[in-house]
Amino acid sequence: MAAFKRIILTSILLSLIFYTACNRSQENQTTDKGSPPNILFIMSDDHAYQAISAYQDHLIQTPNIDRLAEEGMMFTNACVTNSICAPSRATILTGKHNHLNGKIDNRLPFDTTNVTFPQIFQNNGYQTAMYGKLHFGNNPKGVDDFMILPGQGNYINPKFITPEGDTTITGYVTDIITDLTLDWLKNERDTEKPFMMMYLHKAPHRPWWPRADKFAEFSTMEFPLPSNLFDDYDNRGTAAKTAEMNLLEHMRYEHDSKIRPTTLKEMGNVEPDIRMFPQGFYGPYNRANEEQKAQYDPVLEKINREFRENWPDMTDREKMIWKYQRYMQDYLACISSVDDNVGRVLDYLDESGLSENTIVIYTSDQGFYLGEHGWFDKRFIYDESFKTPLLVRWPGKVQAGTQNDEMVQNLDFAQTLLDAAGIEAPSDMQGESLVPLLTGNNSQWDRDAVYYHYYEYPAVHMVKRHYGIVTKDYKLAHFYYDVDEWELYDRKKDPNEMNNVYDDPQYADVVDRLHKELKELREYYKDSAALDQYYIELTGKK
Repeated sequence: MAAFKRIILTSILLSLIFYTACNRSQENQTTDKGSPPNILFIMSDDHAYQAISAYQDHLIQTPNIDRLAEEGMMFTNACVTNSICAPSRATILTGKHNHLNGKIDNRLPFDTTNVTFPQIFQNNGYQTAMYGKLHFGNNPKGVDDFMILPGQGNYINPKFITPEGDTTITGYVTDIITDLTLDWLKNERDTEKPFMMMYLHKAPHRPWWPRADKFAEFSTMEFPLPSNLFDDYDNRGTAAKTAEMNLLEHMRYEHDSKIRPTTLKEMGNVEPDIRMFPQGFYGPYNRANEEQKAQYDPVLEKINREFRENWPDMTDREKMIWKYQRYMQDYLACISSVDDNVGRVLDYLDESGLSENTIVIYTSDQGFYLGEHGWFDKRFIYDESFKTPLLVRWPGKVQAGTQNDEMVQNLDFAQTLLDAAGIEAPSDMQGESLVPLLTGNNSQWDRDAVYYHYYEYPAVHMVKRHYGIVTKDYKLAHFYYDVDEWELYDRKKDPNEMNNVYDDPQYADVVDRLHKELKELREYYKDSAALDQYYIELTGKK
């Protein structure tokens, strides 16, 4: 009888435990379902989509960033409105084209009267934070907590701007930004509020200076050459022919040199001329302490020895290849650190249970040339700089492992995040919410073309001012200011954009149609009358 009673009591106890657990589970599900989502916005600087293995795996493996593609949606036609750092960030923050937010280039100051989407989140009960590279200003609007790099920032022992004043932290910038982000998520955030966190990497912006262990690892690697590394820009316009971003002619180590000044002195005259500026070798290396320098010295000495021994006897073709390999070694080593650190943050979200109600976005402020057309840098409407990576994970909303090829832009980020949080966006924002695409409601998306406008000329790299329209099939661009040239590319037949078909009679109907659509887009985005007048003043043509 006693044994029977024990069985009955045990059964009742187990039933109570099960009932309680079920109720708690239902309560948690109800709470999660009804709670606004957290948002983690991750952005790197100059991270080419070609250097994410979910997009292309011929250069580097990025398993942690790829997790967002495997567990969420990867956009294959994401692009920017203006391929240059600060203007891109201004567009992301304001949801407006640069002619309206005023940040048309890297030189003009950001108009702080602009309303930014972090402000809107903050005003709607979100706790907000920003750690890493903003690029402009020293008091970001709408963030409760921040530590940002001044301007471009530094890779080694970086200085940070904080609400309490400036501080310098010893270490490698990509690791430090992640440490700060994780510390905020673990210790500083208010667990009673949803959060909107901006986790912003400096890398892989130049001067490309990897962490010492990555420097040693990648310095031994060799990478496949782009098919158009030795592009002669035949059948392209003046802009491509005169741009100053050719690896052989214009990568003169002022930004990315691992060549010691003593080596250059030993070499005597070096062609092409290698100019030295503080942003180059003198910058990252000389910020290092003696212990850090000792970690870099063995690889630096190896590179300098090879340079002295081989450079004088190289042909121009061999020099181009040497520079390309050195460029890829440094650039991709910086990205490897970004991927490792993104993995640290994703792991914490999973371990803490935050993943279930957190939207994670990974993107870059624009694309970048990795030797295509013989170039480095960005700025052009051509694909490698115009397109940007965009991966979004949103558990329960975004189907894992999906891809989307619609024409989406950084112009859309603000409205997308606000929509996802159930917050009404200001009526003067110019983007469109990507939530219909993210949730599989593609019939609610009707955009078939995007607008682009680049302004910073004359300036570094000398890419001429231009604007244009891009669809899935075609790209029409007008280069203006000191030229008046049009270019048309068939994106399906000519994905590498080697053949300008603007004057080809077979494309006459396409040209006519795109001219009309471009005019409509300029009017829709309110970039018409001012540009027309500006063009007339510069060229004397209507």
